[in-house]
Amino acid sequence: MARLLPATLFGRLALLLSVAVLASHVLALTMMFELRPHGPGWDMGPPPPGMEMPMRHPPPEPPSAFFAGMWLDIGVRLGALVVAAWVAARWLSEPIRRLARAAQALGQDIDQPPLPEHGPLEYREASRGFNQMQAQIQQQLRERDRFVAAVSHDLRTPLTRLRLRVECLEDTGQARAFQRDIVEMDEMITATLDYLRGAADEEARVRLDVQALAESLADDQLACGHSVRVSGSAAPLSAQASALRRCIVNLVDNAVRYGGAAHIQLVDSPQQLRIEIHDPGPGLPEAELRQVLAPFYRVEASRNRHHGGVGLGLSIAVDIARRHGGTLELCNGATAGLVATLALPRV
Repeated sequence: MARLLPATLFGRLALLLSVAVLASHVLALTMMFELRPHGPGWDMGPPPPGMEMPMRHPPPEPPSAFFAGMWLDIGVRLGALVVAAWVAARWLSEPIRRLARAAQALGQDIDQPPLPEHGPLEYREASRGFNQMQAQIQQQLRERDRFVAAVSHDLRTPLTRLRLRVECLEDTGQARAFQRDIVEMDEMITATLDYLRGAADEEARVRLDVQALAESLADDQLACGHSVRVSGSAAPLSAQASALRRCIVNLVDNAVRYGGAAHIQLVDSPQQLRIEIHDPGPGLPEAELRQVLAPFYRVEASRNRHHGGVGLGLSIAVDIARRHGGTLELCNGATAGLVATLALPRV
């Protein structure tokens, strides 16, 4: 049956409209014939025996019947065309909707199965181009992973040699200064490579106890001498455990680094979980609240360079939030400091 259908969208639409016009014509004639009034002279009945049936002509049809039949014909045809247009819109737009759903799903998972290449000619060509684009993106991501792995190995090797040479220095002051520089360089390399790696690392979702995660992160910060507290409660959430932990760690580290302390507030609801990280620091200018989420962006005026980093912590947190279908927004506190709000939907 599918082989008998035209190959193009125009052919299928023309076929559907042609069938609708023919069906409406037959239906209109049938209804006009069935509803035509039958007056005297239309049905004389059989003649008596031995007599011939006289020739009689039907009486003229009244004008009202003519106009009623005309409007009935027009109404039936218009109704058939409206129904045909509705069916055509759903029939011909379904491939486009499938393509749109596949494009949206591609942003969440690059390893989605390819689109089936069947249907109208235009849709087959669009599906083929979409599948080729997806395959090229997958190939580029695989090449990026190999590049990141190679760069990671090449950069770690000289850092390891520097650490060994620092241990041989007799001046302890210079040794400590070199050691701090090496640690900062190692953190910068780690952040850059992790950002380049991005969402390529696949991780299964699990039921994660977010409240226990927040409390453990606070305990780790307290053990390092930083003031971090947790308030509120949260039910378990379906999430990528390592990725979400890193997202919250980046936000807490950012708050501690620039504000000196952090307050993790959990606000749970049936629709979403909000994790708010407050800090008592200087905050940010309103114009910079969205720009700081971009990779490698730094605000020198309020976030001093001696704090270290390369401006990737918030970018990585934004990427992880998007992978979970959530958002990350920054705003200044009511009195002081910065508030980072991580909103995660419950699915």
